[in-house]
Amino acid sequence: MPARSRRGFTLIELLVVIAIIAVLIALLLPAVQAAREAARRVQCVNNLKQLGLGVQNYLSTNNSFPPLIANFGAPGTFFAPINGGAGPWPLSWAVALMPFMEQSQLFNAANYSFGAQDGPNSTLSYNRVNSLICPSESMAIGPIFTRSWCNYAANFGGPAALASWSGPIVPMGDSNQGACFCVLQGRGTFGMEAITDGTSNTCAMSERLASNNGYATPGSPNGKRAAFQASVSTTTPGAGGAVALMFVQACMGLPAGTVASDNVYSGSVWSGSHSGTLRFNSYSHVLTPNNITCIDQGGSPVGDYSDAITATSNHSGGVNAGFCDGSVHFIKDSVNVQTWWALGSRGNGEVISSDAY
Repeated sequence: MPARSRRGFTLIELLVVIAIIAVLIALLLPAVQAAREAARRVQCVNNLKQLGLGVQNYLSTNNSFPPLIANFGAPGTFFAPINGGAGPWPLSWAVALMPFMEQSQLFNAANYSFGAQDGPNSTLSYNRVNSLICPSESMAIGPIFTRSWCNYAANFGGPAALASWSGPIVPMGDSNQGACFCVLQGRGTFGMEAITDGTSNTCAMSERLASNNGYATPGSPNGKRAAFQASVSTTTPGAGGAVALMFVQACMGLPAGTVASDNVYSGSVWSGSHSGTLRFNSYSHVLTPNNITCIDQGGSPVGDYSDAITATSNHSGGVNAGFCDGSVHFIKDSVNVQTWWALGSRGNGEVISSDAY
């Protein structure tokens, strides 16, 4: 009786099959990751579109852009903290948009007689608003208010050396607000008529990565989340473009081993703001996207109008930005710095080419 032959894989054949599968997985994983990031980026664009729609509806209702900082205390002061509050944080631009983003219950919980950190506003400030968090953000909790942090920031303007508070969303401060850095030209409330550079040429908001309170140096993984001290001051409005460029160059030239001077405030709380703590939920058009945040020599250690509070994201190659006309565009990291400045100002008279970004 003839013996039955057995059919099967040899060891070499098995190893070849395993190698082929490994190569296919290696080729497929980057494509899967890219597809997931593309989906996250689309969701981020949608979040900014919702915020832009909220701004447009706020404009239609109030004939002005939402103020960066809405409520002050007695002349010369902010509201004093109570219940062990960490500081005087007036309510922010994002609170004003809540009725126009299907979040009326949060707006109804806002008490404009107190700051964001005060007890009467705890319901407001400790609530997470998912549309204020970019899905590409890799952090799971925020730096101070662990649930109610944010990744979207309002544009308060370009370099202070060109003009202070030159963006569309700025404080309501006046000459009596002695405790406020917003006693400079450019603050107040205004509508579309003030965007003389064109609503399609002026950013209203963009992205900022939240702080993770970790050790950071320029160029390190945490570098975009932190703030670094420069040796140049640009606090004099109207000093000119040469001074603004000098500040940019000083920030870009910081030694690789420079340790962050502070990294706790970025994205800390969506409901509060402060003209001397602008890294909460606002940014400026000084350094181009995904650079470090840089504090000028004469500025507040936690961020004021003269600092480079930079738009940052985990998207590859740039950031999403919402414009004053409600559109959303992807701005590349390689954008020309003067073009970036021009996109940040509402009425400095710059001309921007349609293909500049």
